[in-house]
Amino acid sequence: MAVVIAIDGTAACGKGTIARMLAKHYGFAHLDSGALYRLVGLAVLDEGGNPSTPADAARSARAIDHSRVGDPRLRTVSVGEAASQVAAIPEVRAAMLDFQREFAAHPPGAKPGAVIDGRDIGTVIAPDATAKLFVDARPQVRAERRWRELKLERSQAENPGPLPELAAVLRDLIARDERDRSRAVAPLRQAADADLLDTSDLDIDAAFVAAFALVDPKVKAALAARPRG
Repeated sequence: MAVVIAIDGTAACGKGTIARMLAKHYGFAHLDSGALYRLVGLAVLDEGGNPSTPADAARSARAIDHSRVGDPRLRTVSVGEAASQVAAIPEVRAAMLDFQREFAAHPPGAKPGAVIDGRDIGTVIAPDATAKLFVDARPQVRAERRWRELKLERSQAENPGPLPELAAVLRDLIARDERDRSRAVAPLRQAADADLLDTSDLDIDAAFVAAFALVDPKVKAALAARPRG
């Protein structure tokens, strides 16, 4: 059985970067589950559909194209909002569920483990994960981080759109938190056995060190218990 590190948390808390750093350290496969929903959201928008309409979202989910995971538009505010909307639709979550569980059970590339980040990894996708983290930060801190990301993206884009006001980014994050926590299907919540990591006052290097300290004993024990030969 693969070793799985499940990392859940709010938007712009740093969970994706932490997940990538942990995957690199251990030589594990990494899956950003949020990117799957962003791919669905992007497809719905490209097709002129409505991300909150189950039929539109489910159609795009069934035809998800994972090769588009590098599309820079996935990181835009509009696609992020669409991703949050499609993620609340049961038909979409059902379409993504098998993909994520297969990734956890059989990481690609014959890797010994997987690091998966999202909003329901430790509670729904991999409830028996080897190690679980719930990452969070104060809303104002997360909004500032997201605003800086958007500013950098626009500085590198050929045809950048207008940079939203920081206050608007903060409002969007708070609204998204509320949707994610209150949705009927797989709401965002900390698993009972997940360690809480608050990154409000940590830079990314310090956040990685803190995350590593929490998961490493469990990962080492799981790797040592794997049958050899």
